[in-house]
Amino acid sequence: MPLDFTAIDFETANSSPASACSVGLVRVRGGEVVATAGWLIRPPAGHDEFQEWNVRIHGIRPHQVADAASWSEQLDRLCGFAGADVLVAHNAGFDLNVLRRACEATGDTAPPYRSLCSLHVARKVYDLDSYRLPVAAAAAGFGDFPHHDALADARACAQIVIDAGRRLGAESVDALADALGVRITAPATAATVSAGAPARAVA
Repeated sequence: MPLDFTAIDFETANSSPASACSVGLVRVRGGEVVATAGWLIRPPAGHDEFQEWNVRIHGIRPHQVADAASWSEQLDRLCGFAGADVLVAHNAGFDLNVLRRACEATGDTAPPYRSLCSLHVARKVYDLDSYRLPVAAAAAGFGDFPHHDALADARACAQIVIDAGRRLGAESVDALADALGVRITAPATAATVSAGAPARAVA
C-alpha cells in the first residue's frame, strides 16, 4: 500500500467546534502531493458569530463568508476530495471534532473518517523544543508559510507525515503509525462525540 492520505485543516469563527469558516485539503499519493483545495465556509446558523480572537488568528471576517457555501452545501465537495482516505491533521482531535460538530449542527451525517495526528507523528520523529505546526513543519523541510491559512496549514501537516514516512521507509499511513507506535483513530461513536475533543492547544 502506498503512502496515501488527505491532510485537512479547519479554521473556526469562534470557540464552537461547529463554527467552521475555512477548510484546506491536500491529497497525497505515494508520498507526493498531487492535489490541493481550499475554500471559505459559511458557518452553521447559531455558530456563525465571529469572535475577535479568532479573527485575529486567521484574518477571516464575516463579510468574507457571507456568500460562501454553507456547511451542508460544501460537505459533498469535501468528502469528494478526501474520498476514503485517512485524514491527517495537526492536533487531529480538533479538526475531526469540527467535522462532527458542524454535521451535528446542520443535521448532516458525519462521514466516518479514520484519522492520524501529525502532532503525534512529529513528537515521535523529531527532537524539538516545540511541536507547534510551523516548528514541526520546518523540521520536515517545509519552510515559512502563512500559519492559520487553512490550505497552508494542511500542506505543512502533509509534509510532516511525508517526511516521517520517508525517514522510516513506511509504505502506508498504517505502517507509519505502527512503526511509530501512534494510533490511527477510528470513526467516533456517539459516546465519544458527546465527550467532545481537546481544543487546539498546539498549533
